[in-house]
Amino acid sequence: MIKRLAIFAVAALVAVGSVSAQDGKKEGSEKVGKWETTSTPALKVSELFLDNWAKSGNSQIDITATFFGNYKFTHPKYVWDNIVDLAYGYAWQDLDNSSADSAGGLFETRRKSNDKIDLTSAISWKAYKDWGASFTANLKTQFGSGYEYKGIGAQQTQKQISNFFAPAYLTTALSFEHKKANWSVSLSFLTGKTTFVCDKALIDSGYTYGVIQKDDFKLADGTLNPDRKYTYHYFGLGSYIKAMYLKKDILPNLDLYARAELFYDYLKPKTMSWDDLSKSKYTVALNDDGTPYDDLESIKKSWLKKRSFETDLDFEVKLDYRFSTFLSANFLLNLKWDTDFNGIGKWGHWQVYQMAGVQLYFNWKTPKS
Repeated sequence: MIKRLAIFAVAALVAVGSVSAQDGKKEGSEKVGKWETTSTPALKVSELFLDNWAKSGNSQIDITATFFGNYKFTHPKYVWDNIVDLAYGYAWQDLDNSSADSAGGLFETRRKSNDKIDLTSAISWKAYKDWGASFTANLKTQFGSGYEYKGIGAQQTQKQISNFFAPAYLTTALSFEHKKANWSVSLSFLTGKTTFVCDKALIDSGYTYGVIQKDDFKLADGTLNPDRKYTYHYFGLGSYIKAMYLKKDILPNLDLYARAELFYDYLKPKTMSWDDLSKSKYTVALNDDGTPYDDLESIKKSWLKKRSFETDLDFEVKLDYRFSTFLSANFLLNLKWDTDFNGIGKWGHWQVYQMAGVQLYFNWKTPKS
């Protein structure tokens, strides 16, 4: 039911914009709106093979499929912009340098290398000069299960830490927007961010991603309560800032895209229980010895540190160099700070994704209408 509501919310915005776009095509029997659409599917492949190599290393193959679509309707009174950003990839690795005739075989280890669903729909109106207002809906989730791996070969173990719609983030914002040719900044003091975790097994494992469970899952003996009741979503109301920069040909054939998003939940200071951290309803990342990754006692003494600790940050930068109309090299760096995620290893609350490679892509643009 929750999944349907989330999808319906985004679909409703798309439908409203679609009706507006159709109505805007005719005013006094004259066409006043125009569509600009771009669809770019791409396939990235990288391969490395080593056998009896003195300098050592691990053989691997990585295949990632991506899709980026931008569908914009421009009207004299408003602009309706839709963005579809998808990615899914796997890497096959020979982590223990086994030979092809060994029990495990070559590339016996397969791990997911990329997984993204990012849908955005926004309607904006111009108010004064470069300032305007906008209503935006954004949905972020993933296609399949995500795992934390330990060990290699036959000793490898895995633990599920995420899944489709676990987590998923639906952000809706009514914003003031400042736009220039290559960059824009959106400010919203009334933003709803709903976090979904629609997987009972993940909740049982403690991966709630900030979705506060009202029920006490464990009995006095430490076992799970068979009558436990799950909470699958959490609604946060707060402030949201988004800055974007897109520059074509900053150097010949080199494009730059950068994005930064910050969200602060007004309710989080209360649920963090800074006065008594033992009563905090949020989980925090732990070191291998079970101690908190951050010294929360020192953080609680500073108003600025507490607000920084509670703020979600999502920063992304992309560089694309075009060799031809079908071949390009690219670099991607994505940094996230979210204290609702328990963390993997010793990165604490920082999540880091970095990728560089060569891709074969196709670009379909519809004529302006």
